[in-house]
Amino acid sequence: MSTPVTDTTVLTYEVEHPHAFTRAEVGWVPWLEPLPVEALTERHYDGLVDRQRASSDYFRLLARDPEILRARTLVDKDIFYNTSEGLPRAERELAATAASRVNGCVFCASVHARFAAHHSKTPELVDRLLAEGISADLGERWNAITAAAAALTATPLTFDVAHVERLQAAGLDELEIADVIHGAAFFNWANRLMLSIGRPVAPPEEDR
Repeated sequence: MSTPVTDTTVLTYEVEHPHAFTRAEVGWVPWLEPLPVEALTERHYDGLVDRQRASSDYFRLLARDPEILRARTLVDKDIFYNTSEGLPRAERELAATAASRVNGCVFCASVHARFAAHHSKTPELVDRLLAEGISADLGERWNAITAAAAALTATPLTFDVAHVERLQAAGLDELEIADVIHGAAFFNWANRLMLSIGRPVAPPEEDR
C-alpha cells in the first residue's frame, strides 16, 4: 500500500529553469511533498534499495509507494550496472542520453551525459550530442545507437529492422542491441515520470 499525500498543496518554486542541455549538475524540484527523512521506515529503505538515496527529493517522493520504487530501481540497476555481458556502460548511458535529449528531459540528459562522458572518455562527443541533438555526427557506432534510441523515443513502431541492421553493421551483437533497447526504453518511461512529478532547475551559473 502506498503512503498517501496528506497535504494537497502543489509546491511552487522561484528558481530558474535550465535553458540548454548540459553535463553540469541540473537540479530538480517536486510538485508534491516527498516523505520527510524522519518518516522513512525500513519498508521505505527497502524500496530505496540504496539508503543514501534518502537524501534525494525524487526518491523520497517515489518512496510513497516503496514496492513499486524497489521494482523500478532493480530494473534500472540491472540495465545500467550489470555490464558483465553486453554493451559497455558508456553506450548504455549514451542510449539513455539520446532518449532524454529527444524527450526534453534536461535533468536526465545531464546525469547520463556525465556517465557517458566519464565511461567513454570522449566528453567532446557527448557534448556534441547535447548541443546538436540526435543528428550530431558521433561516428557510425554511436550514430547507430543514437538513431535507434531516438526511433524508440519517437514511437516504438518507428524502430524497425533497418535500425537492427545498422546496429549489426556497426558491430553490435544481439545482446548489445538488446541493451540499447533496454536503455532507451527505460528512459522513455523515466523521463516522463520525472517531468510529470516535478521540474528541472538550472545549474549554478558558474557551472554552465
